[in-house]
Amino acid sequence: MTKRPTYQNMVQRIGRASLLAAFFLPAVAQAATSEWVTSTGGMIRIVAAPLNKDGTIPASLEIKLNPGWKTYWREPGASGIPPQITLDPAEGIVLEKIGFPVPKTFDDGTVRYIGYDKSVSFPLTLKRVSGEGDVNIRASVFLGICEDICIPVQGELDLTLKHGDFDNPLDAARIEGAVAALPEAPADDFTVTTAVYDAQTSTVRLSLRLPPDTATDHRDLFLAGPSGVSFGKPVIATTRGAELEAEIPVRLSAKDNTLKGKPVILTVRAGARAMETTLAFD
Repeated sequence: MTKRPTYQNMVQRIGRASLLAAFFLPAVAQAATSEWVTSTGGMIRIVAAPLNKDGTIPASLEIKLNPGWKTYWREPGASGIPPQITLDPAEGIVLEKIGFPVPKTFDDGTVRYIGYDKSVSFPLTLKRVSGEGDVNIRASVFLGICEDICIPVQGELDLTLKHGDFDNPLDAARIEGAVAALPEAPADDFTVTTAVYDAQTSTVRLSLRLPPDTATDHRDLFLAGPSGVSFGKPVIATTRGAELEAEIPVRLSAKDNTLKGKPVILTVRAGARAMETTLAFD
């Protein structure tokens, strides 16, 4: 006959189980993630790490896409809404920089746009410029996601980093992973050798040195400029081993019909590597 546990034994077992469960649960002392804001095609939230001594706050904007949905790069192309983040100035936090992983080009023969068809995280560099104690981040995020049609998504994302609390390693890993996915800086084996803007033909002509071991069928260029500047589909003019030449049409607004002095961000994919740099034209 099996002996039934007494009430006291049951209480002890439940108590031990509760302690064991509590031991394996993640600590929640630090609110380092905002709540998810949901939409038809996915969800968005902000993840943040503790304040550094220089006042910077590592963070990332996470976009979790449902299958079949896409979102946009910094320069979406003919249509689309790039991510836009506005911080509440009353909290003394400013956005210094937003990083973008290398995107993809989508072209259905009618519309061409640039973005991502999988969940993506954009690293953010925030900085405290005023205030003390707890860090309160209040961000208004506006972006577009699309399936057959594009849907604007707007959400208010709030989180608080408690002063003196420990860092959550899972949140730190998420931010580090977002940073690791960014394109690398130019190097000797991966750089722009010439960059010329032809005002008569409204064309940017580029020559690049690519890593020697990259396949010729996995090369792509993406350009993004300031307001009033947009770019057409790059045309790969010449591909010779580790060299690449390309021409990119430029569209300028009627108000300021010049590219001179305007910064242009170039992102290049070559095989498994990606590089990003800023161009300037005389």
